[in-house]
Amino acid sequence: MVIDDSKTIRRTAETLLKKEGCEVITANDGFEALAKIADLKPSIIFVDIMMPRLDGYQTCALIKHNQMFRDTPVIMLSSKDGLFDRARGRIVGSQQYLTKPFTREELLGAIKRHINQAA
Repeated sequence: MVIDDSKTIRRTAETLLKKEGCEVITANDGFEALAKIADLKPSIIFVDIMMPRLDGYQTCALIKHNQMFRDTPVIMLSSKDGLFDRARGRIVGSQQYLTKPFTREELLGAIKRHINQAA
């Protein structure tokens, strides 16, 4: 699942992942994502930090506080590459932090790293 308020980022990630045979769910903010997560139970979630209404930190915290999704890997996406942002992502339970624009290798590497661990 890719959660980002930028249509460009969602479309880019979706295109890259579909080419690799992944099934991709997208959402443009945390509220939309939470409803889809409950119904569709994604294997991994990429979430943008800066979003309106419910930001990435809040979205990640809500996902991780749900017993059913506690072990679902959450990867934070941000255009900022600061130590504070990375630390805050860890605090709310994210497994990794990717800086935008991310590469195909970074996206696929995160999936391989976290999905293979969980399997």
